[in-house]
Amino acid sequence: MDQVATLQLESVDLQSSRNNKEHHTQEMGVKRLTVRRGQPFYLRLSFSRPFQSQNDHITFVAETGPKPSELLGTRATFFLTRVQPGNVWSASDFTIDSNSLQVSLFTPANAVIGHYTLKIEISQGQGHSVTYLLGTFILLFNPWSPEDDVYLPSEILLQEYIMRDYGFVYKGHERFITSWPWNYGQFEEDIIDICFEILNKSLYHLKNPAKDCSQRNDVVYVCRVVSAMINSNDDNGVLQGNWGEDYSKGVSPLEWNGSVAILQQWSARGGQPVKYGQCWVFASVMCTVMRCLGVPTRVVSNFRSAHNVDRNLTIDTYYNRNAEMLSTQKRDKIWNFHVWNECWMIRKDLPPGYNGWQVLDPTPQQTSSGLFCCGPASVKAIREGDVHLAYDTPFVYAEVNADEVIWLLGDGQAQEILAHNTSSIGKEISTKMVGSDQRQSITSSYKYPEGSPEERAVFMKASRKMLGPQRASLPFLDLLESGGLRDQPAQLQLHLARIPDWGQDLQLLLRIQRVPDSTHPRGPIGLVVRFCAQALLHGGGTQKPFWRHTVRMNLDFGKETQWPLLLPYSNYRNKLTDEKLIRVSGIAEVEETGRSMLVLKDICLEPPHLSIEVSERAEVDKALRLHVTLTNTLMVALSSCTMVLEGSGLINGQIAKDLGTLVAGHTLQIQLDLYPTKAGPRQLQVLISSNEVKEIKGYKDIFVTVAGAP
Repeated sequence: MDQVATLQLESVDLQSSRNNKEHHTQEMGVKRLTVRRGQPFYLRLSFSRPFQSQNDHITFVAETGPKPSELLGTRATFFLTRVQPGNVWSASDFTIDSNSLQVSLFTPANAVIGHYTLKIEISQGQGHSVTYLLGTFILLFNPWSPEDDVYLPSEILLQEYIMRDYGFVYKGHERFITSWPWNYGQFEEDIIDICFEILNKSLYHLKNPAKDCSQRNDVVYVCRVVSAMINSNDDNGVLQGNWGEDYSKGVSPLEWNGSVAILQQWSARGGQPVKYGQCWVFASVMCTVMRCLGVPTRVVSNFRSAHNVDRNLTIDTYYNRNAEMLSTQKRDKIWNFHVWNECWMIRKDLPPGYNGWQVLDPTPQQTSSGLFCCGPASVKAIREGDVHLAYDTPFVYAEVNADEVIWLLGDGQAQEILAHNTSSIGKEISTKMVGSDQRQSITSSYKYPEGSPEERAVFMKASRKMLGPQRASLPFLDLLESGGLRDQPAQLQLHLARIPDWGQDLQLLLRIQRVPDSTHPRGPIGLVVRFCAQALLHGGGTQKPFWRHTVRMNLDFGKETQWPLLLPYSNYRNKLTDEKLIRVSGIAEVEETGRSMLVLKDICLEPPHLSIEVSERAEVDKALRLHVTLTNTLMVALSSCTMVLEGSGLINGQIAKDLGTLVAGHTLQIQLDLYPTKAGPRQLQVLISSNEVKEIKGYKDIFVTVAGAP
């Protein structure tokens, strides 16, 4: 009998177009094979002669990482079988067509993610084997697979939290929440490679590359590595934080439109941190990386967010008798807002009941296991006060639940408590609504209703765990017990008389009503109210006062008095930070008793508004005329205006234009053509910056059709 000719591999078709579409990765392109674990993909192998399963032996070898090892899970060898043998690496369901072999490859749902090399070894009988390189592929987490730890059983949610490449970050103040459009761009061509570059530059990888790669099957591990690598406090992470006002050595955090330019700059410069980021930039870039890797992720904003370093669940703030909010040496603070991520996953490392959304925070606030990272902390654990569960749950619990104690300071001493607020922290916790541009409040996911029996019970449970069994006394307990918070003889409120536009005088109204109290049940009282206005910083602190005012009045029992106040534009014109936030505070001193009352009003100034219109239907590769209009509603000119446009699928990279000076009261009209590159729902982000106002932002949702579609 003639000996059968040696089986030789002549060509390989990785069928990237078909596979990528079936694995929801076609948005990354179809030039490379990019697949998700726990789901089969298909190859066509062409040989020198027909494949004979009884004589020809094919062994597949898949390898990833620097020292592939079957023990570490970074190397797999598997044979051709008729039927898929379960949740293991396998090659099965093959069909023979002339000289070609169509085969289905399956990766287990707990496989290591990463760049893989795929080879085959061909042998006949006991003869020697020949190895061929089939090619490379990228393996990602698979939230479509019920066996994967990131499984999310809702196509609507998957479209939002994996496939949507744009969204909104919510910023500002709890009473003036602004939506900030952001281009995540996780499917831009080189972003997937940059994501793995980030993992490969982590301290864990530099210390032990083989071990690090072997742990990339674990979503909890990968999330913690990314959380540490988005900031640059310990390593050559992606972003350098800057909470000052000098951004001359980089880009102001307010001037980023999206993640793509940041990630590309970091990679192009060899991993040098990009300047600069603040919380919403860190979280938005992490959202890009995690969605790209296949982990359902969203960006979450917490308004009035506590940073409680000493874990006593109390944040102290101080005012003097002139109503000036004072800086403090303490690291505790209350951010106007803070932004973090939630990633969806099963927590096999925790007891049952804590799966689902997990908080991850890449902003460098505090170390965790020696590195500046935070999470994953189960949102369910935070709501239930289970602060003993990993990771960093006490820190996140305090961010949304700490109490605020406001002190009156005199002669360097805390003289009295002006307020003890149990519900002023953790307000309007927000994320983008699924399938909509609207904001969704998810506060109830983090805590029971403020003041409810359940909320207080959870607070006491968390306090016992965080403060220890001794119930260490809180710093204000002595004053509380000595009547430090007696009832007040009047109620004070500050209101805005009209919408606060940047560049206009601000009109406020002080309302005071005399109410009964234990010291002066019914008689009149004299009040001296000292007012102060300060620029309010994102970190919750303030700058030096730029406006002061004093009001004296007598208040009869049962009467309400209204007092108008004017804060001229000339006072705040050059005094505000880029956030354009003002804190107006008033301390009312009761002349009969010497005791004090506090009234506060935070004001968020409205910048001019952008108008963005497109003139016709958007089609791939067809010119789309864009009209951008900006009217300068301020009393001053906007100088050195620049415009930056960005939008994945609409623009490759960014378009930047210098616009010069826009005189007060004048209107700027810009027309330009875009050439969309991808079909489907897209978002165009437009940012106009000037010396006077850094963030005039707008967006336009655009649905792009395939060329020639009816």
